[in-house]
Amino acid sequence: MTESPALKKSPLHERHVALGAKFAEFGGWEMPLEYGGVVAEHTAVRTSVGVFDVSHLGKATVKGPGAAEYVNSCLTNDLGKIAPGQAQYTLCCAEDGGVVDDLIAYLHADDDVFLIPNAANTAEVVRRLAEQAPEGVVVTNTHDDYAILAVQGTNSDDVVAAIGLPTGHDYMSFAVAAFPSTHSSGTPVVVCRTGYTGERGYELVVPNEAAVGIFDALLKAGEQYGMVPAGLGARDTLRTEMGYPLHGQDISPEITPVQARSGWAVGWKKEHFWGDQALRAEKEAGPARILRGLRAVGRGIPRPHMTVADPAGTALGEVTSGTFSPTLKKGIALALLDASVKEGDQVAVDIRGRQEAFEVVKPPFVTVHVRES
Repeated sequence: MTESPALKKSPLHERHVALGAKFAEFGGWEMPLEYGGVVAEHTAVRTSVGVFDVSHLGKATVKGPGAAEYVNSCLTNDLGKIAPGQAQYTLCCAEDGGVVDDLIAYLHADDDVFLIPNAANTAEVVRRLAEQAPEGVVVTNTHDDYAILAVQGTNSDDVVAAIGLPTGHDYMSFAVAAFPSTHSSGTPVVVCRTGYTGERGYELVVPNEAAVGIFDALLKAGEQYGMVPAGLGARDTLRTEMGYPLHGQDISPEITPVQARSGWAVGWKKEHFWGDQALRAEKEAGPARILRGLRAVGRGIPRPHMTVADPAGTALGEVTSGTFSPTLKKGIALALLDASVKEGDQVAVDIRGRQEAFEVVKPPFVTVHVRES
């Protein structure tokens, strides 16, 4: 019998153990699921501020003459629409239009692009990009070289600024600064105005050796705001309230951007990107199924793979992501449904043999603060 490969650990693992974290496996990494409870951590982010260790997320560089142009010819979104110092949500698709991964591209320069894929898909994204890279363009997997800390919530600016890092830049833009700022030879930290929670926030890309120092500084600076370390359980409930897709559930090799209503992240006017022919054809014909939001009418809590049916009992599709919303105090879900289903329709979700009523709605389920200036 072959042994399963050992789970990778964040450079902050011992800090999480000391904080009493409960751990779970995420994309081959052992990461904090929760510390003091998912609802409490979720609420802290919605009302004040929380800090997440998301070091399991992938990291890769594409460097060399024409690197940005090459990335733009592969991934779906139009990298030409942003300038150096900005980041962009984009997709890596297969030729049939299925989503290999969704990721964030940081444009440092025309010859320097930094990518943050999902943990489990990093090696495959790097393989695809490296396989077709033109001469002079080098694709490097730097997954194990950096930690990523996400400071999210209303008071995120106060906490990040308190440790001497830049704040206040536009949504989906980033700055590179030294930590500590008092040292000319400080560690370079990338500070990006983005996140996966729907709240105002920052993601810090930090070399591994500086991760503990920055994490400790953030916790100390956040004490006066009631900041808590938050686990990936709260990250999931927060992103579901926003309707943000999770790869492997709401988008996948079997679920295209057109079906997932992620066409906004596709540069339809670009000459070429991976999967473009299949996606253009599906967009033109109209998808057979579409990702919709569901909000409970009663007390039902939906979970992935539960069947969704119309009032007459005809199956319409299934839940892809489902949870209890700590903000709304009711069940919410994303569900891949027949294209005939429209917003405002009422459907039934089979929850352990009970048919629970849900209304079809357009996400997000809560008020959005992520783009606030």
